[in-house]
Amino acid sequence: MKFVDEASIRVDAGKGGDGCLSFLRARNLAKGGPDGGNGGDGGDVVLVAETALNTLVDFRYQPRYRAQNGRPGAGREMTGRRGEDARISVPVGTTVVDEDTLDVLGDLTRAGDELLVARGGRHGLGNVQFKSSTNRAPRRTTPGQPGESRRLRLQLKVIADVGLLGMPNAGKSTLISAVSAARPKIADYPFTTLVPNLGVVRVADGASFVMADVPGLIEGAAEGAGLGTRFLKHLSRTRLLLHLVDPAPLDGSDPVAAGRAIAGELERYSPALAERPRWLVVNKCDLLDAAARDEVVKALDEALAPERTFVVSAATGEGVRALVEALGSALAHIDETLAEDEDAAARSAALDAAIDAEIVAHGLSSRRGAGAAAGTEDEEERGDAPGDDDDADVEIVYRS
Repeated sequence: MKFVDEASIRVDAGKGGDGCLSFLRARNLAKGGPDGGNGGDGGDVVLVAETALNTLVDFRYQPRYRAQNGRPGAGREMTGRRGEDARISVPVGTTVVDEDTLDVLGDLTRAGDELLVARGGRHGLGNVQFKSSTNRAPRRTTPGQPGESRRLRLQLKVIADVGLLGMPNAGKSTLISAVSAARPKIADYPFTTLVPNLGVVRVADGASFVMADVPGLIEGAAEGAGLGTRFLKHLSRTRLLLHLVDPAPLDGSDPVAAGRAIAGELERYSPALAERPRWLVVNKCDLLDAAARDEVVKALDEALAPERTFVVSAATGEGVRALVEALGSALAHIDETLAEDEDAAARSAALDAAIDAEIVAHGLSSRRGAGAAAGTEDEEERGDAPGDDDDADVEIVYRS
């Protein structure tokens, strides 16, 4: 199954049914009077979060959805039937953006969450509604109102507690495979990770958290180098970022320069996301002797000023358990603080909103730029983002 994390769709709510113009005629009622009923309301368009879905690929092939129109009213004061709603299933973690206004309409972060994205039109009134003591035979009705229509951008952002950030081949996939049952592709060449991977990490006290590994960044990613920043949005829901650095790159590059480059790309992509708590993880420590390792760690600490620093080897397991336990304690402390401190919860909510706004603006501006360079109107009508031919044939799966 292809992993597609963005799609454009159009939704049209149903039109309200027209009111009926009718007069009662019966053998025993020579002047029965008006009896035209109201129309039915148009159907709404509702998005529903489903755990069974983990990609937006279906929306590439069906980009338009319509709710049913309301039925018109009838004689004998019969009201028209309401139009059926269009209920559209989307993956949990989908953010819905109005493409015309760039407003974030909602975030479907839990299974069963529903979001009304287009309201059906109001019903029209039959002539029975206009009778009065001075107008006993009204010939007035009103038509049903049109339903709302919207162009929507769906953005799927995986839901994880901890996000891994770093250059290609920094060891992110090795780390997530060492602490969970996730089995991402691991190889000795860059960009082996092409889509996000999720793993459920068990902590010693029985608690657990979800870790997300996204494709590596390189310098210039904000301008589209490598895989660009396409997958950074998947870190937006995390509560803590782990910045992995390879202290002894095979190409002989400077690990301090690499660490600064990643921090710079994150800042350019979303200054608000860069404010998330970030720990430094110096991976592959088994490749250096103690003196060389200490020298690199000291230089990275001075250059990046992380909140905490850990030295590990995901390949051998050295330091990994201590990192997992520290992450579990930190996440529990964050949860406790947000539950007990209203000011902290408000600041966290404001930061989340700022991150979402920056990601929406970044994503839509990038897409428009790509469309101007190589896109076509036909691609936009289908919901295809120009240049989106690199979707990998995999799916996101939580494994524990």
